[in-house]
Amino acid sequence: MTTIDVNSLLLQMRRISAQTEMPALRGIGEAAPAGKGAFGDLLKQSIEGVAETQAKAAKMSSAFERGDPGIDLAQVMIQGQKADLSFRAMTEVRNKMVDAYKEIMNMSI
Repeated sequence: MTTIDVNSLLLQMRRISAQTEMPALRGIGEAAPAGKGAFGDLLKQSIEGVAETQAKAAKMSSAFERGDPGIDLAQVMIQGQKADLSFRAMTEVRNKMVDAYKEIMNMSI
């Protein structure tokens, strides 16, 4: 039976927690500059962030499959879940935008 070092476990949990920040969502609560394309730029950055997250998950997964000693299964699974969650969030945003567009188009003038 192995003993668990609580301090190293806590340190590892904090490190994983710090890594789970989603780059696509940084700065969303901040006020956007009032200019042309501010919403479009934010949307583009978010989509690029989702694509980066998915690429990183695929890269880590293939590295784990090759047997890279620096890649842990837990890291691969966490990165895969981050990619899945960011993709689902982006899909929901797209669905809401399509619904809003349909509602605007159905408005009578």
